[in-house]
Order: sequence, then structure tokens, then C-alpha cells
Amino acid sequence: MAAVMGALIADAASLGLHWLYDSGRIAQIETTRGLVFLQPDVNDYADTKGYFAHGVKVAGDASAYGEISLLMLRHLAQYREFSRISYQTDYCHFFGPGGAYVGYVDSPTRQTLNRLLSLKPEEFPAKSGVDDDQFSALAALPALVATHTGSQQALADKVELVVRLTHDNDTAVAAALYTSDVLWQVLNGNSLASALRNALACVRHKLASRVEEALCAEALDASALGQHFGSACHVLEGVPIIAHLLQHAKDYHAVIEQNIRIGGDSCGRSIMLGAIIAAAMAQRQEFDAGIPLVWMARYRKLHVAAEACTRL
Repeated sequence: MAAVMGALIADAASLGLHWLYDSGRIAQIETTRGLVFLQPDVNDYADTKGYFAHGVKVAGDASAYGEISLLMLRHLAQYREFSRISYQTDYCHFFGPGGAYVGYVDSPTRQTLNRLLSLKPEEFPAKSGVDDDQFSALAALPALVATHTGSQQALADKVELVVRLTHDNDTAVAAALYTSDVLWQVLNGNSLASALRNALACVRHKLASRVEEALCAEALDASALGQHFGSACHVLEGVPIIAHLLQHAKDYHAVIEQNIRIGGDSCGRSIMLGAIIAAAMAQRQEFDAGIPLVWMARYRKLHVAAEACTRL
């Protein structure tokens, strides 16, 4: 429950300043309006580096990442296990023309839809994704990992299958294998510190050296983290930041706010960041350090997520 809700709440909390790349502007906004659950405002992006994508959203809404995460949760609640063709069908119905989703759609989502919508479900290929390493590759993972009851290798195989449905890219798969293994280890009783290190064994990719660098670094402030690793949508930039924030995390509230201060693709990083830190706090039974109740109340689809969790 903590892993699933941790992802969804972190994404919604981050929406208001998503894709604002000016850490100085974010600091100014924080002094007057705070950081979390802000109403997206085009004026915050004026005359600075950023992309205002959420003009149709209101405070408490999810980004597309959060909607993918919720879609997987609802899929698993309905089918009791992952069903590839059914999930691809659900994905098309939700994000495609006439679907319930309204909002910004990134390039891998658009291209995946273009490939699938011209086919019958029985014709859907297992690798329906495109060669792209953006963070939407990780968005479906929290519920997938949290409900997994098989072996570690079986989880890795399932994670790769799910990622390649939308992102047929080795870097995206490596990022998914690392972050999902960290979450899986925490859910199985390992400490967060050991999980962050142990999961590197499953990464045969240049991502591993960047994560290792992030884990070895002294605690960096938000501006330094963004400048050093990069704060854009690519997992090679964001996953080391996730690892660094988790390495030095004390509680859910603080780590999600620090992620927002970094700027850029804060929502993209927030999914696995929120899932892992919430699960770690629950594992330690440090409930005061978990998801703030008032944050949960501000998530506009809390009832939908709660119903799916109850069914599971």
C-alpha cells in the first residue's frame, strides 16, 4: 500500500512546478506558496527555462506518469495478474482518441499509440514501444513490483516485458531493473541503504557507474544535483538523482520536496522515488515519516486508487 500510494501522491504533489528548470525561480515560489500541490500557473514559467505542459490540470491532479501508474494498479486489481494484451488494450483505451485521459502526452506514448491503434489486440507485438529512454518507462512499475510474489528473476523478466511495451530501449530497461529491484528488496525486508547498493548487481549498463557516483557523493543540495546529473526527462540523468536522494533521505515529506526543488522532470523522478521512500518508511514502521495524511487527502483520485488497493 505504501509503495503504490507513495508513487501516486509524490507525482500529484510535484505537478505544479513540473518541467520548471530554474531552481532559483522554484526557491522564490517556495517562499510565498510552498512547493507541493500547487495550481499549475503559466506565469511561473515566464521568462525562464521551462515547459508549461499542464494548463488543463488543477492542483491534486496527476501527470501522465501518475496516470500510467494508476492504470497499472487498476489493471492488476481487475485481472489479478499482469496480462500483456489486456494491458495494451487498456492503455490504448485510456490514452488514445476518445479515452478518459486529458493532458500532455509525451513522444513515446504518442508513438506507441500510433503503433497499436492500427492493429487488432491479437496482433499487438510484445515489443510495441519505441527507442526512447524517458521517465514514462518507469511509471507502471510500483504496483507491478508491489504485487509480485515470485522470484527476483521472474520480476526482472516481467519488468523488462512491461517497459518494452512502450520503451524498447536498453537504457530504459536498465533503469527499470535497478529501481524495481531496489523497491523489491525494501518490500522484502532489506534496508534502504543495502537495497540501493545490492541492486547495482542487476545493472549491466553505464547507468551503474552514474548511480555508484551518486551513492558515493556527500549530500548535495538541489541546485548542485540538477547541475551535476541533469534534470531532464532521461533516466540516465534522473535515476542517479533518485539514488542520491534516497541515500540521504530521512522521511517521505522531505525527500519529495527536495526532488521538486531540483526542477525539471520532477514528476518523472517522483514515481519510483515516492514508491521506494514510502515503502522504506513503512518497513521501518516510522509512520510519522511516511506519506502525510493531508497530502493523501489532496490527491484527486485517492478514492480510485484506494478502491483498487482494496480489491487487491
